[in-house]
Amino acid sequence: MEGGQAVELEGRLKEVFAEAFAEPPYGEGPGDVERAFRRFRSQTRRRGFRAVIAFDGDTVVGMAYGYPLSANTGWWDTLLDPVPEDLRQEDGRRTFGLFELAVRPRWRRQGIATRMHRVLVDGIDSARVMLNTRPEAAAAQASYRAWGYRRVGSAIPWEGAARHDVMVLDLPRPAARA
Repeated sequence: MEGGQAVELEGRLKEVFAEAFAEPPYGEGPGDVERAFRRFRSQTRRRGFRAVIAFDGDTVVGMAYGYPLSANTGWWDTLLDPVPEDLRQEDGRRTFGLFELAVRPRWRRQGIATRMHRVLVDGIDSARVMLNTRPEAAAAQASYRAWGYRRVGSAIPWEGAARHDVMVLDLPRPAARA
């Protein structure tokens, strides 16, 4: 779905975020939920914003969303490790930033995250997908690696944040996707 549709579900998405990130290693609370959703409102207005929402009946059980990084994104500036300059180059289409991927604990280990991820990145006009993840989030790390992501460095993505691994998934060229 596009940004306007996702905004209509904001309250329900906050519930997913609160449940998914309350437990270790995240330990996020109400203030973290509010901080994330202040960003969410502006993210939904970005060019190319996409979201995939998973339902079980009327219950929202998972979410994944992101958008293409702008040519002047600051994402690469948060890296703690040096990376080749060609990895950092953005043009507004090259990299799709995956900002959130979460499944409520009760619905995990059912393939929901895998399906949401597949739907989210299917058909995007980007060469790669980039995300930040906590190194100690073993299940998430295992999923990302199984999907083909590779770690390119670590970052402190915002002031006061814990260290995150920066991971990149190279997508097949558009002609190969057809």
